[in-house]
Amino acid sequence: MEAVTAGLAFAALLGWASTALVGSFRGQDLPGRYWQPIPVRTDTSGFIAFLVAAICLATSEYLRLRRRREGRPALPPGRAATMVLAVAETVAVLATGLFVYLSFNAITHPGSLLLHITHLLPWPAEGTVRIEALVLSACSLGVWRYLRARYRWLPDQAQPVASPDPVAPGARR
Repeated sequence: MEAVTAGLAFAALLGWASTALVGSFRGQDLPGRYWQPIPVRTDTSGFIAFLVAAICLATSEYLRLRRRREGRPALPPGRAATMVLAVAETVAVLATGLFVYLSFNAITHPGSLLLHITHLLPWPAEGTVRIEALVLSACSLGVWRYLRARYRWLPDQAQPVASPDPVAPGARR
């Protein structure tokens, strides 16, 4: 499940990034379809992809952190701390990406800072979301660092899979 949610998160981030590029360079194409067979606007596709990325990143990170703490003899961090850390990491990544995108938009077409962030919501404006993303990024990074310092997190226990070596040990190649 961890691998599936990580893959979905990566694909959703790529989908959001592609719609962000369309918004930055070809804003007139946002009302058009993102992919012709599916009757969904490009900007709506980006909004959906951002939400899917948020959910899948948090889930994948939670599952990864939970897997890392299993089998540890000492008392591991609780589920709440693990979930808060996973969400903080996700918010840090997504809020930073959103801030960078909206800052880039402020350069390419500054008039959009006063427009609504999406046609799906009556508020807020891009400029407001830009500042909110900056604050969220800073706060989530603080929580991330605090939890990393507060608890002991084990490194991944995964071992590489041994491949059969056709040459005997000690033999010259």
